[in-house]
This record gives sequence, C-alpha cells and structure tokens, in this order.
Amino acid sequence: MFAFRQSVTGERKQELLAFQKKAGFHFRDLGLLDLAFHHRSFSNENTRERINNERLEFLGDAVLGMVVAARLYECMSDRPEGDLAKTKSVVVSEGTLSQIALDIGMPDYLILGKGELMSGGKFKKAILADALEAVIGALYLDSGYRAAETFVLAIMDPQISLVLENRHARDFKTLLQEHVQKTSKTVPHYSLTRRTGPDHDRTFWVTVEVAGTVYGPEKGKNKKEAEQNVAGTACRALGLI
Repeated sequence: MFAFRQSVTGERKQELLAFQKKAGFHFRDLGLLDLAFHHRSFSNENTRERINNERLEFLGDAVLGMVVAARLYECMSDRPEGDLAKTKSVVVSEGTLSQIALDIGMPDYLILGKGELMSGGKFKKAILADALEAVIGALYLDSGYRAAETFVLAIMDPQISLVLENRHARDFKTLLQEHVQKTSKTVPHYSLTRRTGPDHDRTFWVTVEVAGTVYGPEKGKNKKEAEQNVAGTACRALGLI
C-alpha cells in the first residue's frame, strides 16, 4: 500500500483534496483515500497486483453498520429488535448509499477500467455504494473510529430521519407483494416487455400483472430498477402509497 500511496501527486492529489473538503473530513494519507476510489476493473486491466478498494469496502461496511446500529439503538429506544433491524436494512441499503455517493460527487473521482467505464460504471449503484463504504473504511484506518463515526453520522442521520418519518424511498416490490398475498393469495407477475439502447446503455421496460390487471410498462437501467418503478406505479394505483 505504501508504493501505491506514493503515486498520489499532481492533478490527482488536487482532486482528492477537493473531494475531502466537500465531504467534510481530512486525510493524513491521501493514498488511502485514493485507493478507496479504485474499482477492481481498473486493477484487473492495468496491474498484476490486486490493488483495489474491496478490502477497504469490507472494513467500511463493518464500521458503517456499527455506527448506524448504535444510532438506531439510541433513537429507537422504545422499538423492538425487529424494527431496528428493518430500519437498518433500509438505511444502509445499496440504493441509499449510492444516492449519498452521488450527492457528494463520488462519480467524478472513481477509477474504473475502460470496459466498466464504457458500460456506465461510474453511475452503477453497486459500484457507488461499495466505494462509499471503502471511503469509510479508509477514513477509519487513517484517522480512527471517531472520525469515521462523525462522517457516517453526517451522511446517515438525514436518512435515518427519513425512514423514521416514512419519507424514504420505499421498497415497492415488497410492499406490493405483501398486499397482493394478503388480499388475493397470489403474487405479482413481472414481465420484461422490451429492451432499448446500445449494450453499454440499455433501458429495460417491465410490466406487472396484479390480480388480472396489468400496470406499466415502466423503465429502468436494469430489470431490478424497472421492476421497482412499475411496482411503484401499481402501489399508487392501488392506493398503497
């Protein structure tokens, strides 16, 4: 990691300094922050060594989970363990983390391989969420738990508030399925109706059938996103949201 740290100079150093100012923390070792932005697709294409952010992501996931769990324990003192677990799963979900990463401008700093870059990797939810966790892990190694905790709470407290106030982005597929199973003893049936766009920038269109009624189609950058969107349409039509 020391050799990798030495490469953070010039324009890249200025970029990282700008990012940490925006994010509200300070690294002693900018090499750790730089490493947090390196996706495995880059190291696979450019080096023989396994230089990427996966180990930092593993560490950051644990730190994030601990900080959020402790916060929920404090602010949901009258709620059972099941409610804490459900809230935590939403707060630290891929969708939430990727949106935070977008909000603080992380796509501009990601280092990806050419193939991943061409396929829109800078805006893929999984890559963004993993990179955010890697940044948290890097901050923990660089500056300790308190610094990492301060950053995590700064970005996660607003999300916790949204969830507790029921104003967060909902898991419409689960909401729809629970309603349909309860009311008609069946399940929603999703159908991919078409794909549009080039291979590196596809759009998927999906419908959902609920008790004989078809809703949609709605679109998304992948099937999962399209299914969530059409499930949201069905939920609104059924008066569930």
